[in-house]
Amino acid sequence: MESHGQRPTIVLVHGAFEDSSIWSGVIPRLRREGFPVIAFANPLLGVAVDTAYLRSVLNRIQGSIILAAHSYGGAVITQAGAEDPKVKALVYAAAIMPAPGEAATDLLERFPDSTFPTSVEPVNYMLPDGTNGTYLLYQADKFNNNVAADVPDSDAALMFITQRPMNLAALNQKVTVAGWETKPSWQVRTLRDLAIPLEEQKFEADRAHAHVLEVDSSHAVTVSHPDVVADAIEQAARAVSN
Repeated sequence: MESHGQRPTIVLVHGAFEDSSIWSGVIPRLRREGFPVIAFANPLLGVAVDTAYLRSVLNRIQGSIILAAHSYGGAVITQAGAEDPKVKALVYAAAIMPAPGEAATDLLERFPDSTFPTSVEPVNYMLPDGTNGTYLLYQADKFNNNVAADVPDSDAALMFITQRPMNLAALNQKVTVAGWETKPSWQVRTLRDLAIPLEEQKFEADRAHAHVLEVDSSHAVTVSHPDVVADAIEQAARAVSN
């Protein structure tokens, strides 16, 4: 993959129960500003596997990289961001920011009020050896209110219908390193987020010494407030380019 001049490449990492279409409102803004953009198709199989896939994408990029994530994708960029010296900053848009030794489930249970544990249901699937694995899916009657309350109903319905299952390992696997410990980070803090409690978002940003942009948004901030997310990414890009 060729280098794109002085502008860093923006790599977008979606979270669980979704695909790269969540960035549809963010990508045009970044491209208008001249940033090369890659929307990574997150496998949602677990931090180790997902990070390995992301690493294969980063290895093909020449020059500086900004990683931006939504939701569970934050765990993936936290791990990958520490491992690649080309990654200069991390942007967490309603995304988890785990520390080494933490899994997504640890963050969602640290403070009360997350609706996530009661909004998903386990679904078994059969592996080639005849044993069962477990995926998680969002429940139909919980999705709109708990994830996308400020998204038009027709768009929220489409998001639910096209949701991708999350392997249980993605929820339980711990990160071993954290890019935000050594690299600058930005948090888009979602004030009406029912999945990641506000108290948890503040806790994570404080320990990471992250730059914070607050927005009156549900968890689906990349869909409902794409310009705010793009602003955060552009701020990160400008900061590391100076």
